[in-house]
Amino acid sequence: MRETLRGLPPFPDDLPDFDVRSAPGDPVSLFLDWFGAAVQDQVPGPHAMTLATADAAGRVSSRVLICKDIDDGGRWYFASSSDSGKGRDLAANRHAAASFWWPQHGRQIRIAGVAGSAGEQASADDFLARPPASRAAALLGHQSETLDDLTALDQAFRRSQEVIEADPVLVAPDWTLYALYAETVEFWQADRQRRHVRLQYQRDAGPWAKRLLWP
Repeated sequence: MRETLRGLPPFPDDLPDFDVRSAPGDPVSLFLDWFGAAVQDQVPGPHAMTLATADAAGRVSSRVLICKDIDDGGRWYFASSSDSGKGRDLAANRHAAASFWWPQHGRQIRIAGVAGSAGEQASADDFLARPPASRAAALLGHQSETLDDLTALDQAFRRSQEVIEADPVLVAPDWTLYALYAETVEFWQADRQRRHVRLQYQRDAGPWAKRLLWP
């Protein structure tokens, strides 16, 4: 296994350039540029991001989910039940981090900050915009709890589908649209010679500040 892992190529042969001198003054604009390039080049799942949270004791968890939106204020949005593992983590510890990885471009974006609810109406709007099967799945509850067998899941899912069909405007009571308010955003561009380029945006109380980081 060690030899197999070490023998895999880390990056494709053709990598895009990253001219940090022309980088915009805010990370959202640069994110949208990179994201647009990923969509144009058909990078699989460009909207998938890894979200890391920690509970009150500092135990860290991570999972891949879908980014729902980004706004000009530097907020990255995602949704989940507030009773899920990530929801319970954020209730105890608002600090969170997210990352995007687009291997075809050798590009990574890291976001760190604090996360909280985007509000009841925004959460309801997000829930109702989901396909019926996704809404039915969100009504199941019990996320990350022990499942005795798949039959119980199938039965519960059918009941949830019936509830959604009977009341199409029903919103799961715990459904929450979260906003990750970025304090730092780092753009990482791979280089086949390992001369990777890292540009970090950071803000305190004022505007964004840019700085280069050593690879």
